[in-house]
This record gives sequence, structure tokens and C-alpha cells, in this order.
Amino acid sequence: MAVPTGDSTVATAPTAAGDEPPGRGVRAREPKRRFGLSARRAWLLVIPTLLVLAVVIVYPVVRAVIMSFQKDEGLDAATGMFVQGGSAGFANYTHWLLQQCPAAGGGTMACPPGTLGSQFWGSVGITVFFAVITVAIETGVGLWMAVIMGKTFRGRALLRAAVLIPWAIPTAVTAKLWYFMFAPDGVVNRVFGTHILWTVDVWPSRFAIIIADVWKTTPFMALLILAGLQMIPQDVYEAARVDGASAWQRFVHITLPLVKPALMVAVLFRTMDALRMYDLPAILTGGSPSTATLSVLVVDQVRQGFNSASALSTLTFLFIFLIAFVLVKFLGANAVRTQEDQRKVGK
Repeated sequence: MAVPTGDSTVATAPTAAGDEPPGRGVRAREPKRRFGLSARRAWLLVIPTLLVLAVVIVYPVVRAVIMSFQKDEGLDAATGMFVQGGSAGFANYTHWLLQQCPAAGGGTMACPPGTLGSQFWGSVGITVFFAVITVAIETGVGLWMAVIMGKTFRGRALLRAAVLIPWAIPTAVTAKLWYFMFAPDGVVNRVFGTHILWTVDVWPSRFAIIIADVWKTTPFMALLILAGLQMIPQDVYEAARVDGASAWQRFVHITLPLVKPALMVAVLFRTMDALRMYDLPAILTGGSPSTATLSVLVVDQVRQGFNSASALSTLTFLFIFLIAFVLVKFLGANAVRTQEDQRKVGK
């Protein structure tokens, strides 16, 4: 093919159909090569973190599951001889779920009252009771505190810092603080002129734990809800004021619907935290059966046998996972969807 160049014509070799000019294929392959390099570099940065998580999280979980199918070492109830354990099958799980304990002559029997095996379902009920009551109160009070802290007024920064103080105190210190306050001659009885045994009686000890937990973790709920409130555009409130909506109507029809995703995430986080409550019952009441949660029961069982405690910890994990799944699946407690909803509102 001849290409005119002014006064002369330069002959060029014909090109086949589909051929690309020199250099275009190289430039097209460069983004793919760069993407491949970036992906490999990303994996090199992520792999150390995955290895740490595998060592810290995956291995203990897998190890606990394996141990849960083995017998505990100790004295055989039938022979009185020391045994080194062995395969237990599902005996450790039936021990807790069916409350079956080894019998003296072999076989199993119903766990006698007062033993750890007989406290499983009672601990489940106590755990759920604490979780439902504390999360409900903390959600209501936390929403009220978040609405107040979201307003503009003098001293707002000081108020937010003061609200954080209970949450910043370690839980063990909080439990000990309330232990002295709920003592027979403590501040609570002196202020109200009562003689209630807050850390001994069944229901007073439960209410004492609820009060201490609400005081401790309500600021956490308030902060999470406040983050959701600050994502709501102020233009929406201004338009509602122009239309004549009252403060209550703005709260019901604007604040609650738009803060609901963040509220559900806060409920999810706090529920999972409440289901593994240990410090408050263990310190306030010494882990008595009337306030023993699943975490307290696991720690008590560890002192008697690791393998049976592994089965109990596995059941506790599955129990918390099931509740978290229900919250995410049916109540919409999804952090990813929360961010997407907030972006849509902001547009």
C-alpha cells in the first residue's frame, strides 16, 4: 500500500485484518499487568493478618470443638480409678442439653440439684433475661441521651466527655464499685433507708446487676446512635418545620426511621456483648446460681474439666451466633446496609 507524503509516495507492507498498530497491544496489557501486581501486593499485606487471625481465633475454636468430643481426665465413677479420658462422642453435649450426669454404677442419670450440669438451662434463662432487660433499657436511655447530645448548645463537648466516663471505666472496677454501693451498709441502702441484701437475695441481686450494667454500657449505645443521628441531613428537619410538623412528629416520622439502621447495629453489638456477660455477676454476687450466666458456668466448669467446658463454650458460641443471625436476617441489623441507607439519605 502506498502512503502519500507530499511529493513522493512511500510503499508500506499490507497489514492483515485485525492487526493492531505497533504498541497498542502493549499498552492494553499494561493495566492488566498492573492490576495483577496490585492484587499480589494486596495479598502480601493481607496474608500476615490472616495468619494472625487464624492463630488467635480459628485455632482456638477448632481446638475447642475437638476437645468437646473427648472425655475429661479424672476418677471413674464406676471403678474409682483414674482414667485419661478418650472419645466421648456427644456425651459432653448431652450432659448439658439433657442435664445428664454419670451414674455411680455406669450409665447416666439426671444431674442432682446444685451441680453445674443441672444449672445449664437456668443459666440460659438468666443470660437471656439480662440481655433483654439491659439492652431494652440501654436502647431507650441511649437514644434519649443521643438526641440531647446531638443538639447544639454551650457545654456540649463537656457533656459528651462526661457521658464517656462510665464506659471508659473497666468492667471489673465498675463491678467492685457497685459491690460497695450495694453492700448492706452501703450508699444505696442508706439513701433509701432500706435493709435489702442486694448481692445475696435472688431478685435484688439480679436488679443490682441490671443497674450496674445499664450505668456502664448506656454511653456505648448513646455514641453509636449519635453517629447515626449526625448522618441525618438537617434540610429534612428544616423542611418539616416549614410544613408545620411538631417536635414529636419530627422525631417519630424523621428521626426514628432514619436512625433505625444505626439503632439496629447498636442493638446487635450490645446484645452479643450482654450474652457473654461475666464480670458483673462474678464480682457482684460471686457467681451465685441465681445470677450465673453461661460465661460464669463455663469458667466454673473449666475448674472441673476442660473438655466438658469446651462443649459448653461451643454451645454458648452457637447460641450467640444464632441470635446474631436472627438480628441480622430478620431485624435488619446490618452495618453494610446501614452505610448504604445513610448515603442514600445524604444524596
